[in-house]
Amino acid sequence: MQRRQFVKYVGLGLTAAGAATLPSLGWASRASSREMPSIEWHLASSVPQSLDIIYKTACGLAKRVADLTDGKFIIHLSAAGEKIPAYGVLDAIRQNTVECGHTCGYYYHDENKAFSLDTAIPFGLSARQMNAWCYDGDGLTLLREFFAKFNIVNFPGGNSGTQMGGWFRKEIKSPADLRNLRIRIPGFGAEVLRSMKAAPQMLPGGDIYPALKSGKLDAAEWVGPYDDEKLGFDKVAKYYYYPAWWEPGPMFSFYVNKTQWERLPGPYQAAFDVAAVEANMSMIASYDARNPQAIRRLIQKGVELRRYPDAILKAAYRAAQKIYAAESAVNEDFKKIYASMRAFQKDSNFWMGLAESSMSNFMQTGADA
Repeated sequence: MQRRQFVKYVGLGLTAAGAATLPSLGWASRASSREMPSIEWHLASSVPQSLDIIYKTACGLAKRVADLTDGKFIIHLSAAGEKIPAYGVLDAIRQNTVECGHTCGYYYHDENKAFSLDTAIPFGLSARQMNAWCYDGDGLTLLREFFAKFNIVNFPGGNSGTQMGGWFRKEIKSPADLRNLRIRIPGFGAEVLRSMKAAPQMLPGGDIYPALKSGKLDAAEWVGPYDDEKLGFDKVAKYYYYPAWWEPGPMFSFYVNKTQWERLPGPYQAAFDVAAVEANMSMIASYDARNPQAIRRLIQKGVELRRYPDAILKAAYRAAQKIYAAESAVNEDFKKIYASMRAFQKDSNFWMGLAESSMSNFMQTGADA
């Protein structure tokens, strides 16, 4: 179905209870649903089950699809490493090893840097902006054109919101302190830090803690307080920086093998589409609810919060713009999608700064003064 028609119909605030009563998913009654075929798919996740918010987002999609199809369309899940390596999900889907997956585009940055635009780029879109660009702008249309080249259909599949800026074993006071810093970070964030003389590395989530503990890493970024606390980073790094200028609104995505998608009956496609929107909205709600308590616990444990100095933020911003310009000159996929994203961001930033940010700043700093 057309994305704008879909969003207009179900709404971005669709609840599980409301979705269950939708009358136009392709059949008129449970009797007619019994005539539909039984289909089983496998979904590979790029995260372990211990990252429960992300993993349960995929579980939620599978449950909703089953509910909406009277149990006729079943999606089995496997966590990272159980069936497919964490960073092997994209290849597994396009090669039809599994029918679908739940992953991040920037894990595949080295294959084509346009993949990162499906997740997050330094100084890019916030979670709300990402949803607006995808659902009501050109974002999803352009991303779908790109992913079709890899025999994949993509769906927004959750967002953590602006993340934290990483765990550091020592304080970072100026751009000079980044020199030779061994930091775990993916995508364009790694490119920006490399241009600032750091030494970025890419490691799966499960390998970060031992690398920090042993001193093989000096710093690492992951997600935010709720997930970072569970991985125990506060035990091996004292300083917790913010904000994650490289991930202002990182989006997870559901990727589906395009050939398999086109074979699905229309009602099953509609069920998957509805369930993906629900899953996308549920993830950020969970993070927004749980991160506040987690950051308070971390502070009570002795973690020291540090804001990135403006000198670092400005230097990173300048480096990012040069990298995007250089990539646009050689990568038509990136150029086309990034131009749309950037134009959308400029308009959105004016409105967000006028209304959203000014109100938030007052409530966070001045209301009770």
